[in-house]
Amino acid sequence: MRFSSGLALKNIKRKPFRAFAMAVLVMILSFALFSGAYVIISLQNGLSGYKARLGADIIVTPNSAKGHGTVDDVFLQGITGNYYMAKNDIDKIKNTEGIEKVTCQFFLTSAKASCCSSRVQIIGFDPETDFSVLPWIGETFDGTITDGDIVIGADVSMPADGTIKFYGENYHVAAQLKKTGTGLDQAVYTNMNTIKKMAQSAKALLSLDEFKNADIDTSASAVLIKVRDGYDIGAVTDDINIHVTKVQATSARSMISSVSDGLDGVSGIIGALTAGIWVLSAAIMMAAFAMISNERRKEFAVLSVIGASKKMIFSVTAFEAVLICLSGSAAALLMAVLISFSAAGDIGEMLSMPYLAPDFMTFVIIGSGAVLLPLLTGVLASLLSVLRITKNETGMLLREDA
Repeated sequence: MRFSSGLALKNIKRKPFRAFAMAVLVMILSFALFSGAYVIISLQNGLSGYKARLGADIIVTPNSAKGHGTVDDVFLQGITGNYYMAKNDIDKIKNTEGIEKVTCQFFLTSAKASCCSSRVQIIGFDPETDFSVLPWIGETFDGTITDGDIVIGADVSMPADGTIKFYGENYHVAAQLKKTGTGLDQAVYTNMNTIKKMAQSAKALLSLDEFKNADIDTSASAVLIKVRDGYDIGAVTDDINIHVTKVQATSARSMISSVSDGLDGVSGIIGALTAGIWVLSAAIMMAAFAMISNERRKEFAVLSVIGASKKMIFSVTAFEAVLICLSGSAAALLMAVLISFSAAGDIGEMLSMPYLAPDFMTFVIIGSGAVLLPLLTGVLASLLSVLRITKNETGMLLREDA
């Protein structure tokens, strides 16, 4: 064993360029496998988080919200906006048949805050009726959100003094939420009393057209609805859209479905590219090892003459393949990890989809697969090539190379 590993290492040192070229090929294969699996799993995690965070069957926003994008733009991409529906419209929504639970949210876009490099969306919710935000907050905070408290998303910087200033007032950060991979990670949450106070301060400090025709005390930006068992969500959604003319009701199912369809398409493309790269790399590795083995015919023959068995020749070749594949895979993993962590937010933003990195154990499994598959491919390609060459008798090999 020691002889085989030592000879394999010497062979690599004797032909460094050949070993380097093979390692680069393995690196490409390993990088493609890791990156493809990592992105697909991150997208699937993001979709799961998106489903969990919606928490409602139907989301209703005023027609004025269309100027800020679709309703899921706020939840999915964190697009900010101030838009409000009147109390009369909210009452009509609440009186729609088939509704079991209803809660209101109030959106307020902050000016450039001390905690952030850009504006953030502040979302006010009613703790007494809420069924969407409180379960999420409960994952990291078991206290009560009192007046003056705020809860920040995972991507909002936690201030050293535990307070954030909005419109001239300091607010206490009570907790930070778990990451979801959606636009909600850049949002700030508080109760209705606090956000109405913020809105009054914003109205006094800034000239906001959105507040000119809105009664801050009775308005809402979104109404979240749970549909009663036995009622069709689509029918209740249509009922709201028909009878409340100044709002747009959207079923959470359709929002999730559109994201899921997009995820399936992206995952399919990434999976196909990864499989294509693996097949191409495996074919190139087979051809490369065959060429290398063919060049080493005389070397194998000499080893046989001095007493080396075919098993030992296989062992030397396998050690070379292992060393080359491990070095290539290690370089690929290092590069993939650096890119994956540094560009995670950019990937999600570029795809306009929820994106949540996998946990440590999943990360280890993906990394192990990205190492083992190229390793097995390389060793198998190497041994098959050597087997083809060593089928001939030793004397015949020497005569062919004479």
